[in-house]
Amino acid sequence: MANILKPPCDDGVVRCAPAPSPVTSSTIKRNSGAWILAATILGSSMAFIDGTVVNVALPVLQRDLQATVADVQWIVEAYSLFLAALILVGGSLGDHYGRRRIFAMGVVIFAVASVWCGLSPNTTSLIIARAVQGIGGALLVPGSLAIISASFDAKQRGKAIGTWSGFTAITAAVGPVLGGWLVQYASWRWVFFINIPLAVAVLVLLFWHVPESRDEEAPRSLDWWGALLATLALGSIVYGFIESNNLGLGHPVVLGSLALGVVVLIAFLLVEARSKSPMLPLTLFRSRTFSGANLLTLFLYAALGGALFFVPFNLIQVQGYPPTAAGAALLPLILILFLLSRWSGGLVSRYGAKLPLVVGPIIASIGFALFAVPDIGGSYWTTYFPAAVVLGIGMAISVAPLTTAVMGAVDSSHAGIASGVNNAVSRTAGLLAIAVMGIFVSYTFTSSLDSRLAMLNIPATIRQVIAAQHSKLASINIPAGISSATHAALVQAINESFIAGFRVVMLIAAGLALASALSSLLLIEGKNQKFSP
Repeated sequence: MANILKPPCDDGVVRCAPAPSPVTSSTIKRNSGAWILAATILGSSMAFIDGTVVNVALPVLQRDLQATVADVQWIVEAYSLFLAALILVGGSLGDHYGRRRIFAMGVVIFAVASVWCGLSPNTTSLIIARAVQGIGGALLVPGSLAIISASFDAKQRGKAIGTWSGFTAITAAVGPVLGGWLVQYASWRWVFFINIPLAVAVLVLLFWHVPESRDEEAPRSLDWWGALLATLALGSIVYGFIESNNLGLGHPVVLGSLALGVVVLIAFLLVEARSKSPMLPLTLFRSRTFSGANLLTLFLYAALGGALFFVPFNLIQVQGYPPTAAGAALLPLILILFLLSRWSGGLVSRYGAKLPLVVGPIIASIGFALFAVPDIGGSYWTTYFPAAVVLGIGMAISVAPLTTAVMGAVDSSHAGIASGVNNAVSRTAGLLAIAVMGIFVSYTFTSSLDSRLAMLNIPATIRQVIAAQHSKLASINIPAGISSATHAALVQAINESFIAGFRVVMLIAAGLALASALSSLLLIEGKNQKFSP
């Protein structure tokens, strides 16, 4: 569920930028706008559904493959790494070589990688396949709205985008429930196989009904050095944080990986500053509002991505929810965001973007804090439902004004790249947060479990077997041949230790949400700031 909400500026580019190389109205009539929308909606749904259903499957997948917490982190992070690092390049490739062509390549790569994921016999194979999925996603995700922007004229485009937004919101809502149902009644492997019929349908629609388009004025050179350095920098930093769970923060491999990531990140910034057609135009950050909006995005989406990654593990492994129920647990969040998004967009014209972007994250921080309250057991309606509702209200107030702030902070000719930068920031935030928050969960879990085991009257050999599995968190295998009372005491100790770590993560997320509100307060312009329509 780490990716349960799409980034704030996924649809901002086509609302604020002129259509790139639109096709004629006769072409739209002949090819039918409905088919174009169907192709882009189904294509986007592959990425959106994958982002939600995979996380619901992680607890069961961890059990079946005997994976550690680092393994399941990499299953998510491998995908997010390449998607975050290459998404701007993916958009540029579409502009250069044809949006339909690159979109189709992304669909094919995503589908083949999905089959690979579903057939993977172990975590190593699955992690590599997820990385390939991320490459496909980087070609696929920017293409759907770019195709809509190029295929519909100004009068038709708004309605087309609204239709796209509505249907993708529905897929975001259905995804976790569908994923939970497949995990519960079929297998976690079907979470990946469901992409195959979608991919076939998208390809048929693309080549029968969607016209090709490209940007004839796009720069001829692509920022391959920027893409390579961004991937290496993020990969090194994420590797260091995740492996610190097994090796410790002071291990030479961990310190070396983090140091390499920082050095390469600096090199990336230097390359972008000197490039004629940079992947990340640093000049955009001269705007205080643009910088503040992206800093807010970094904090708020780090909180969201990092915190919600651990929710399915809590609900399924500790609270005992069936996967279907766990998948439905965050439906209130999604539905509130969907129902209030139009209303929250109107807040900007009345109050400006700054006030909603202070109030919304503060409410979201309360929602994260409410997730830290429940213990083990209790009704969903009195434990996690209130937290999901409050978090949904906070995010609903934040998302639409955030898009407006990002787009209004730059000239309309730069709206597309501004949207892409904000999209990349939001995905990078979740990527880093999952790795960093995993450290806090592991440390708190290990410390809590060791102290609880010390208070139990159990043989030292049993304690050693349990301690050797710290990296599995709540999925620790309890040795056979012990009494039912000892077994129950061990289960209780493991579950309570996980809850301790879960609470730390939720409180960190609440702090990050407050930091995002502070960045808005200090950097984003108030009501008098003029925003693009």
